[in-house]
Order: sequence, then structure tokens, then C-alpha cells
Amino acid sequence: MLRGINVSGRNKVAMADLKQMVSSLGFDNVRTYVQSGNVVCDGAGAPGAVSSALADGIERTFGLAVPVIVRTGPELARVVASNPFEADGHVPSDEPRLYHVTFLAEAPDPADLEALEQATARFRPDTFRAVGSDLYLHIPGGYGETKLTNALFETRLGVGATTRNWKTVSTLAAMAAA
Repeated sequence: MLRGINVSGRNKVAMADLKQMVSSLGFDNVRTYVQSGNVVCDGAGAPGAVSSALADGIERTFGLAVPVIVRTGPELARVVASNPFEADGHVPSDEPRLYHVTFLAEAPDPADLEALEQATARFRPDTFRAVGSDLYLHIPGGYGETKLTNALFETRLGVGATTRNWKTVSTLAAMAAA
């Protein structure tokens, strides 16, 4: 997942060109989803190494320094299956625009996460729940209006972040499983 590609007319990258670049790095079965930097591919390597290779390739090819966060197919399947809001009777697939996942580059420090949870209580009804290196968001007013943003999470947790809506998360998991 690339952060900041084709958003608000900036950092424009054609998905066909992105697929070509990813293929040139030795990855197979490269597919993209929507125009905002979602790539699913087959390949070997630890997620950190894959992230670095993709970020370097994007910078060399397109001149863009963008964060890249990698999840494996099984990790994406766990993200979909482990949504903590379902325990409260919320079914994200019923109202996918209200649910998002912020993918973090690494698991946050527990003390930083606790401080963030306390600091963001004032943003309710918008809320989040952390599961490992993923933050599940429930945003009743829509993501465009929330204060629970990538910038907030990156600043308070000290790790890179990128957010996807529930439909995109579910679709990427299905693409990775295929």
C-alpha cells in the first residue's frame, strides 16, 4: 500500500506504469486496485525488504518518495477476520464507509498507544482499536471529517501509516487470496 499516490491531483502515477515497475523488480502476478496505490503481487522476501525495494523503485522510476507498507496475503486475511468492532455487533461489510484500517509500518510502543487512546477520547464517536500493527477505525461521520488521520497516528506513535476503507481492505485481501 502506497501512501499519497494520485491524491488530490498530486503524485500522479499511472497504474500501468506502477505495475510495470513492480514487475521489473522481480515480482509476479502484479495487480493494482483503484488509482490510489494498492498493489497486490507474488514474490519472496520479508515485508520490510519488500517495502524498501518498492519505495526505492518508486523513487527511481517516478521521482516520488512515498511510504510503502506491506502486508502478506495471510496478514490481510487476518485483518479482515479480526475486526474488533464485530465483537460489539458492528458488521463493517454492512456499512463499509464507516470503517477503515490504518496500517502501521510496525507495531507501536504500548505506552505511546495508551497515551494516544487517552488523547483521542475527545474525538468520540470516532474511535479506533489497535490489533498489532493495525488500527481499526470506526468513523460514523466519514473519514473526510475525522481527526483520526495518518498524520495524527504518525506523529503520536512515531511510525509510518496509511489508511484504507473497509471495502478496499476486503478487496485487497480477496485479491491476495486468489
